[in-house]
Amino acid sequence: MNLKAVAINCSLKAGGEASSTDLMISVIANEFAKHGVELSETLRIASYNVRPGVSSDEGAGDDWPELRRRILEADILIFGTPIWLGNMSSVAQRVLERMDAFLGEGDDHGRYPSFSKVAVAAIVGNEDGAHAVTAGLFQGLNDEGWTIPAVSACYWVGEAMGKTDLKDLDRVPEKVTQTARMMASNAAHLARLLKAHPYPGEQGEHGKNK
Repeated sequence: MNLKAVAINCSLKAGGEASSTDLMISVIANEFAKHGVELSETLRIASYNVRPGVSSDEGAGDDWPELRRRILEADILIFGTPIWLGNMSSVAQRVLERMDAFLGEGDDHGRYPSFSKVAVAAIVGNEDGAHAVTAGLFQGLNDEGWTIPAVSACYWVGEAMGKTDLKDLDRVPEKVTQTARMMASNAAHLARLLKAHPYPGEQGEHGKNK
C-alpha cells in the first residue's frame, strides 16, 4: 500500500530563499521514500495569504481553504517549523489556529477531518528550543485529531547564541539522519494501519451504530 505525504514549511521566508526547514523536510522525505511514501509537495505557507482566524474559511482572499484541502488529501503531514525566540514560528502557530476549526467539523461519529492521519515534525533552529516546540506542536496537533507516532520529531539546533543554521553545515549530521530513518519507519507503519483500519469514532448513543 503506497502512501502520500505532504509537507508544510512554516519558515518566515516566502518562497525562493534557501531554508533550513526545507532541508530537514528533504532529509525526512528521503527516508519516507524508502517505505513507499511519496512526498507530493511542500507548501511554503508564508508564500500564501493565510488569514488569521479559527475557521476553515475566512472569506475572500483567504488561501487556507485550498491549502487545507491539499493537506488533508495526504496520509501523512510533515509539519516543518523553525525555532524563533524559543518557540515555533508565528506562521506555524497560525496553521495550528486555523486547524482548530477541525474540532467543529466532526462526522456522524465525531471524527475530525484529520482522524486516522499521521503527523510528524521537522524542526530547525540555531539555538535551544526544540523540545519545547515539539511539546507545544504535538499537543496542538493531537488535540486537532492528528495521530503522533513514536519518534515523531526530527530536529537540529546549533550552538546557543550562534548563527549557524542546518543549511550552513557541510553535511547533515548522522544523528539527524538516523532519527529521520526511525521516524519514517514508524510513521509509515502507523499510517498504513490507520488507512486500512480507520478510527471508529463514537459508537452507540452518539453514533450511527446505535
